[in-house]
Amino acid sequence: MDDGKTIDNYNSVAAFYTKIMKTVEPTNIGLVYIEPGGVIGHHEAPVAQLFVVIQGEGWVSGEDRKNILLRNGEGVLWQTGQGHASGSDTGLTALVIQAKHIEIPSIT
Repeated sequence: MDDGKTIDNYNSVAAFYTKIMKTVEPTNIGLVYIEPGGVIGHHEAPVAQLFVVIQGEGWVSGEDRKNILLRNGEGVLWQTGQGHASGSDTGLTALVIQAKHIEIPSIT
């Protein structure tokens, strides 16, 4: 793996760690479950929100209200005040990180 740091501790084998972000201010980290046919209605992000699908697939939409498909491992970052919605025809679980400021390092 090119992006991660090898984990050598704890008798680890073929394991790697890649930092996603480091917080300097209070941050909420949680899971969102959307059942088949479920929707989180259009609303403005009160703070920056990182939404990453970790199981299943679904869609997100922004201000234009056009649905964009997200699959396992894909995500979106909404900044404070950006309108958005999400949903799934088949169900999904997403990791959600919320903070006043979220900066994602670029991946080359």
